Amino acid sequence: MGPVTSVIKGLHLHVQGLDAIDGTPVLDIKPYLTEMNPPAAEIREPAWVHEVMKSYW
Repeated sequence: MGPVTSVIKGLHLHVQGLDAIDGTPVLDIKPYLTEMNPPAAEIREPAWVHEVMKSYW
């Protein structure tokens, strides 16, 4: 299982299961889009993602 968001406080995102040293800042977070790579497990996406991606390809 990959990283899991445990707490969101303002601009701070706390995750568990991330392959990193504790306290290391994460500088770039990208969304996981089902249109780009089919997920191994169910994910939640906002409805607007599918609208934007319809014209991507």
